[in-house]
Amino acid sequence: MMRPATSSTTSWLAAAAAVMVVSGGLAAAQSTPDGENGRYSMTPIPEGVLRLDTRTGTVSTCTRNGAGWACYAVPDERTALDAEIGRLQAEVERLKAQLAAGPTVSGKIDEALPKSDPLRKPEPKVAEGERKIEIPLPSEQDVDRMMSFLEKAWRRLIDMANRVQKDVSGKI
Repeated sequence: MMRPATSSTTSWLAAAAAVMVVSGGLAAAQSTPDGENGRYSMTPIPEGVLRLDTRTGTVSTCTRNGAGWACYAVPDERTALDAEIGRLQAEVERLKAQLAAGPTVSGKIDEALPKSDPLRKPEPKVAEGERKIEIPLPSEQDVDRMMSFLEKAWRRLIDMANRVQKDVSGKI
């Protein structure tokens, strides 16, 4: 059964292939390919053989399994990066054209939106005849939220005190 190559193995293989292609290392030491018989350059690696296609420049790892030899192409990171750059450039151009075409807001009206905010609390009222400000009391919901917060804080404080007491007595 064939086991998949790890990313570190794949990276190492890609680096080894790049060194071979750039420096001409083992490929230059071998005779130049003549016809179909010299198309591939083979280099032993711990997992099997590294195969370089001298026509296309693709690199593959070949390993022996129960059924024979199997070769799998080493991913070409540069090709993937170029494809992603091309995709992003096309998307940028599409978005620029969309912006240049004008606004695409649907349902726009010419009327101004109301200036009221449903979540805004009413202003404190000034009692008539007297210059005193009336402050509204908190709602039941506000009181419940505050009580819940205080209850959680109190429980955490008690838990923390119990942990400190156990730690000091050496039970932890």
